Amino acid sequence: MKLALLAPFAAVAGVAALTGAVPATADDHAAAPTLAEVLAHERRDDDRARDQYRRPTETLSFFQIEPTMTVAEYGPGGGWYTRVLAPYLMPAGGYIAFNQDSDGREYRDRAQEARSKGWTERFKSGIAEAMGVESDSVMAFETDEMPEDVAGTVDRVVIFRSMHGLNIGNRADDVLKAARMMLKDDGMVGVVQHRAPDGASYDDYGARQRGYMRKQDVIAIFAANGFELVAESEINANPNDPANWEGGVWTLPPSLGFGRQSEEEMARHRAIGESDRMTLLFKKAD
Repeated sequence: MKLALLAPFAAVAGVAALTGAVPATADDHAAAPTLAEVLAHERRDDDRARDQYRRPTETLSFFQIEPTMTVAEYGPGGGWYTRVLAPYLMPAGGYIAFNQDSDGREYRDRAQEARSKGWTERFKSGIAEAMGVESDSVMAFETDEMPEDVAGTVDRVVIFRSMHGLNIGNRADDVLKAARMMLKDDGMVGVVQHRAPDGASYDDYGARQRGYMRKQDVIAIFAANGFELVAESEINANPNDPANWEGGVWTLPPSLGFGRQSEEEMARHRAIGESDRMTLLFKKAD
């Protein structure tokens, strides 16, 4: 099994691929890397500095993810977690990535719209090249185009730091309905989300986009879509983050105000680290 892969993911915006279409053999299982080997691989040399904030070992363990499972990641973006999940899962299980329906979004110009709607083929090509497989063996889809044979086949859906965008964009229902459809009866959804401070008002952290969300609002969105909370963890907590920045979560690393901060401000915010985050696990409600 060739593991020097997925470097192109950082350049691929948006979403999505199910690979592992080639049936696993005994040799494939023998060659499957451990999570520790995946995390130590040179493909992650630029990613590893963030492990202290994202805690992939502890997070995937809390989500009860095993290498033989099929796991669907919503909106991989730059691919930080994809470079962990795909090589860990694909030898013996399966990796899926998916995104919301691009037809239902608003765009600032035609170029942005073209990039968004063209992700499917770009992602398939990038995965195929990185994995050394045929493009046809890579599945990429948006929520409104989920293949029928994916329904009921997924062990875990993971949503990393994306609920705030889904909430403000009124897209959470579409994504969670698709997640419920994908999941096996005993499947679960793992969520990591920037956390609003205790006592925060909905007006400041629900109706307004700051990147942070109140835990009760996340739970309510899942409940409205047929899920119930089964466990929560402080794995990704950061008590040094007051979570009350006027510029939202983007004040802190890695965004650091998108270049609008002084050197002194950036140093202060780097010392705080990345955001305070809740880590939640949901199952299908009866």
